[in-house]
Amino acid sequence: MPANIWQNPSRLLLAINAAVIAGVFVHKIQLPPYVPYIHLLVDYHFGFIKRALIGAIVALFTDKVPVWLVFALAGATWLVTLGLYSRLFQKTFGLTAKTLPLFVFIAGSPFFLKNFMHTLGHFDIYGCALAIILLLMPAGSLLFVALAALFSIVLVLIHHIHLLMYVPTIITIVVIRHYLAYGCNRTNLAVGVIALAVVSALFFAAQFLGTMPVPEADFVAYLKTRMADPSRTSLLQFSYIWYQPLAKEVSDTRAWMPHNILGVPVFALLIWLHTPLWRYFANLIGALASDLHRRLVVAALIGVSLAYLVMFAMVFDYSRWISNWAVCMFLILHAVKMLPAARETPPIPAEDQKTNIFGLILTLIPRVGIVRPF
Repeated sequence: MPANIWQNPSRLLLAINAAVIAGVFVHKIQLPPYVPYIHLLVDYHFGFIKRALIGAIVALFTDKVPVWLVFALAGATWLVTLGLYSRLFQKTFGLTAKTLPLFVFIAGSPFFLKNFMHTLGHFDIYGCALAIILLLMPAGSLLFVALAALFSIVLVLIHHIHLLMYVPTIITIVVIRHYLAYGCNRTNLAVGVIALAVVSALFFAAQFLGTMPVPEADFVAYLKTRMADPSRTSLLQFSYIWYQPLAKEVSDTRAWMPHNILGVPVFALLIWLHTPLWRYFANLIGALASDLHRRLVVAALIGVSLAYLVMFAMVFDYSRWISNWAVCMFLILHAVKMLPAARETPPIPAEDQKTNIFGLILTLIPRVGIVRPF
């Protein structure tokens, strides 16, 4: 292999990542989509309930939901997210030989697009896609704040856990791109506070008032009328989640924690393998022109991380949570890059052997998982 490929293997690593993603997709479509499929069946037939927005939208177009629709809809969403992120990276950093190592560490991370492929059909990717849109659009008007609020409402209606998963990152993006860049006044502060109150109220309504109001047998009977193949009753085995109170979710998480906590060292190792990226992120924050901006960014990173700690205590899909936490860090990195800087931050070095080894290892890891690592 030519020596220049070893010195700057980013293009090769991107090609390997593409092959790995294709392999993950082939593997994924052979698995029964238990949780994603039932979410396409549930709508607002029995009134306002949690986790029903996507199913309600699907119900506008079809009375019978085939299983393949899970993969078609989720696959299209994944492709849109890939396109949005590629555009965002090009806008923020430019796609050049100097920035390719950074692109490899983000887009090729097992936390990001590869894990979204593994969790195909789950709702996490919608938060990421909407956050990227906010990073791409102009942020100077109140329309930006209002649209961020609308996106947050949509995410909470898709699944109320988005209040902890992606809404804090959306708030961070709004603060960085609108309030820090264009200043605060009485009007935009009032709009921001009202938006936050509305989203929070919706979360509590979904969490505590969004339980299915009919017996589970009636609920399952209705879901069967929405299925293209009602004989596949195994796909309805997760119907209980529309009846499960928060206390039960926390209790289940505590019961599984001694077993699932064994994955923490693996998560720590995966985070450590991103060291060149975290070092670049730290340098980017350190190069900001305003000390206030630096302090607020650090506070935002802590706040987003604390929201994920709360999720860890409530729901035990640990591999998904740690992966989405990393994605939130990637997105906030883009927002930070948009702030005024006192000096240019050197990109991740393309010639550093240790950096390239870390990039190769991350490239070869196909995904992180849903509950436990791998």
